[in-house]
Amino acid sequence: MFATSEIELDQSALAQNLKFIRSIIGNDVRLSSVVKGNAYGHGIFEFVPMAEAQGVDHFSVFSADEALEVTNISLNKSSVMIMGYVGPDELEWAVLNDVEFFVFEMGRLKQAYEIAKKFDTRARIHIEFETGLHRTGFSKSELNQLVSFIQDKKDYFEVLGDCTHYAGAESIANYLRIKNQIKKFNKMDRWIRNQGITPKFKHTACSAAAISYPKSRMDMVRIGILQYGFWPSKETFIDCIKHSESREDPLRRVIKWKSRVMAVKEVDTGEFIGYGTTFMATENMKIATVPVGYSHGYSRSLSNQGRVLIHGKRLAVVGIVNMNLLIVDVSECPEAAPGDEVVLIGEQGDVAVSVASFSELSDQLNYELLTRLPRNIPRTVVKN
Repeated sequence: MFATSEIELDQSALAQNLKFIRSIIGNDVRLSSVVKGNAYGHGIFEFVPMAEAQGVDHFSVFSADEALEVTNISLNKSSVMIMGYVGPDELEWAVLNDVEFFVFEMGRLKQAYEIAKKFDTRARIHIEFETGLHRTGFSKSELNQLVSFIQDKKDYFEVLGDCTHYAGAESIANYLRIKNQIKKFNKMDRWIRNQGITPKFKHTACSAAAISYPKSRMDMVRIGILQYGFWPSKETFIDCIKHSESREDPLRRVIKWKSRVMAVKEVDTGEFIGYGTTFMATENMKIATVPVGYSHGYSRSLSNQGRVLIHGKRLAVVGIVNMNLLIVDVSECPEAAPGDEVVLIGEQGDVAVSVASFSELSDQLNYELLTRLPRNIPRTVVKN
């Protein structure tokens, strides 16, 4: 396959990350691997078998199309849970294929019942509570209707879980809000159990909550960004390592995104580099062009800010990031030549460029930068 860049996924890095996560949540809590957004840009078709090889048997996605991708690629018939959108036709597919899904309003619950009744089967549901995010979920005032409906149609539902989602567990600014959400969830959970509805799994924790709010771990955690080797925020990282003797990052980046130098040339003092006048050479410079641009997922906001690695040196992106290429100042790397490896995310020797450093420079989240990586970039699995 022809491509201007490629992505490597490190199986051993994933193994280390999952081992760390397990050390945090314990052995009795189920781990659901969140692979929405094309596995956070890593590639769902490559990542799911990698995770299954490490013992993961439950995956969370946003929509039915992602659920279909997981079921098609799964080697172990792992469980799949849809947390978001399911169209009417897709809901029938989900029910008939034992795909789990959130119910957060009566309309979806009633549709699931009609389908389950038609085919004499059970819909595998997770009841989502509204606890303070104000996005989706049953509010306290709707619980009577919810419980009555499920009890009346109990032969057509398998209530696998009840759940909620936190409003920014990665930031200490939301501490009281998250604590209140945990309390509210527990009250709603107790209430439906007292009415005879007994979900198998209570689950509320994302990566950040699993680290910072031990009481949120419950029976299952939905781990996304952490398994890929990235922290939800600086605060989450600090909250974790402050309890560590080594104070070293326990995570390893699963992803390495790399390209090659396309060309090199000299630029005289006073000349502008690239489109417009955003960067002027203040001295004689040597530059390298790299065939990756914003159409490949390298954000234009990294113009004059981004960093790449060439020959183990961290070098600056200069000028405007183009649709299909970027320009690097290689004055401090005179040996740079066409064909040399350029690391956009990952490690080269003892030096690393992380998505976290990108987000600090461009005010973008790890999640956004990763999920922008196009599907047509070739991805391979390696063991380093």
